[in-house]
Order: sequence, then C-alpha cells, then structure tokens
Amino acid sequence: MAGATLAVVVVVLAVALYAAWWQTFVRSAASVDPGRPVGVTIAPGMGSEEIGKLLASKGVVANAAMFRWKVREAGVGGELRAGSYELTTGLGYAAAIAALRKGPAIAYSTVTIPEGFVIEQIATRFEQQAGIPSAEFLALAKSGAAQFAAEHPYLAGAYQGSLEGFLFPKTYRVKAGSTAKDVIEMMLDQFDREIATVNVTAGQSRGLTLPQIVTVASIIEREAKVAGERPLVSSVIYNRLARKMLLQICSTVDYVLPGDHFRLTNAQTRTETPYNTYLHPGLTPGPIANPGLASLKAAVEPADTDYLYYVLTGKDGSHTFASTDAEFARARAKSKQVFGE
Repeated sequence: MAGATLAVVVVVLAVALYAAWWQTFVRSAASVDPGRPVGVTIAPGMGSEEIGKLLASKGVVANAAMFRWKVREAGVGGELRAGSYELTTGLGYAAAIAALRKGPAIAYSTVTIPEGFVIEQIATRFEQQAGIPSAEFLALAKSGAAQFAAEHPYLAGAYQGSLEGFLFPKTYRVKAGSTAKDVIEMMLDQFDREIATVNVTAGQSRGLTLPQIVTVASIIEREAKVAGERPLVSSVIYNRLARKMLLQICSTVDYVLPGDHFRLTNAQTRTETPYNTYLHPGLTPGPIANPGLASLKAAVEPADTDYLYYVLTGKDGSHTFASTDAEFARARAKSKQVFGE
C-alpha cells in the first residue's frame, strides 16, 4: 500500500513538474497569427528577461522564459541592442535574437536634387523629404564656405561664402538624424568625385579657375534645355568673352530676381547687381545654380563655332544659334512668331 501511495505521489509530482515546465517554457504568452508585422522598442538597460516578456507579449516569440534561456545558452545577453525594430509575429527565438544582436535598421530618406537647382530649392527639398531644417541648411550653404574650405580648397574665397555651384545634384540617401552640415559635406564629397572625371585642365588652359569653370557650367545648366545644345551655349559664352562682349544672358539676372521669368523686361535687364551680365563684363562673381556633370563637361569642352548669339525658338526649349547681327535678328523674329511678343 505504501508503495502504491509513493507511485501516485511520483506521478503527481511528474505531472506538476511537466505543467510547470510547459507553463514556463512552452506556453505562448500571446495568441496571434504568424507573419504579421509588429513594432517593438527595446529600451536602454532592458535585460533578457524584460525583453523576452515584451517579445512574447507581442507574439514575436512563443515564450519569455524560453527566450531568456536561449539567450543565456548562446551567451549573448550583453549583445542585445536597444532601439526600435520592425519584427514579425512567430519570428522564433533564433531569428529574434539575431535581429536584436544586429541592431535596429537605420532609417534613410531618399532625396533627389535636380540639375540646376539653386540653394533655396535644395534647402526646401531636404526639409520636405528628410526633415533637415531649411534655415539651418541656408545658413551654412549661403555663407559658410569657409567651414568646408580645409577639405575642399576651391571654396576658399567663395563669393560671399556661398556654396552655390558645388552642391552636386544627385539622388542622396540621408540617414535619420543627419544635420545640414552632414548633408552639405555629402554633396561636396560627391562634387569632388564628379569633377575628377572632368578635364579641368582644358578649362584652366583658357585662364579659368575651377570656381569660374563651375560658374560657366551653371550658366549652361540654366540656359540649355536640350542636352545637345550645352556645348553650343558654352561656345557662345567663350566666344563673347574672347571678344570682350557683354554676355547679356538672362538667367544671370534672373538669379537675383524673385520668381521665374520667361522673358526679362528692359527694366529688369538694368537691375543693378554683380550678377547682371547686361551691365557688367565677364562672368558672374559666382555660380548661378548647381550644375550637373554634362554641363561641367560642356564648360571645358565647348563646341568649335563662331556663334555669338542664341535665341529660344522651339517650344521644346531648343535655340537658334547665330554668328551675325542679321542672323540674330532673324532668330528673334522667329522666336516672336513661336511665342508671341
């Protein structure tokens, strides 16, 4: 009889132990469908026990205690990283531990800066799409060139400290938490990579500095709407400079005027500004936009022409090029036919 009683006690204890084991290590703390995305935030200082409970409550793992045991078995308790994660329900212990050891995914914003954008447009685009404060960006980009000149010597002596022309237009991945300075350094580094593919020596042989080459490229960028015309516009600039002619290019004046203008009025062409090439000889004191690679190459490789003029005559943005006053007059008449007075 005593033996039977002992056997019953053993069975009861075994059942109780199994129930405790199942309750502790097997039973799921959350009944959810597997594969559903779920956000989990691991706070700094949380241990594997707290993390396990959180993951189990979200349905990421089946059991908090089993998660803790798996972490201890692997000896990685000090490697679970705080942060916000996008996990899935039913992920499992091994995968959950691997994700927490790797750390949260870094959030990025993708921002595309088109060729020909000016600083104000770039600042607005980064604020809208990456949360970089526009005011912070403008403060550096419009007058902070000296802060970047050590790494980018061509910025030394930049007109009014402006970075205009050197913020290379491209698609950028901006890491969450980046500052305006971070973004500007990224754009200047990209400019360095791009300009290394340009035959700058050819421009320098014409007596131009790198900033002046970029200035020519920026004018080309704003003037040429058809890709094949970039070298032609470049040739007009150089031909007029060689003849000591005023450039008389509308986009240089438009740079300082508010809004966009299809045609400048006579009064606007008399606007007093160092950028007005109707009034002042030579190039503008600095770039008027941020040119792309094609315009930079056109600035050092102009077409071999005797053109001195170009007039917008096509609704696709194409121009008629002219070498004489008579040809120029005919091109202007054609432009009026296409676009009206």
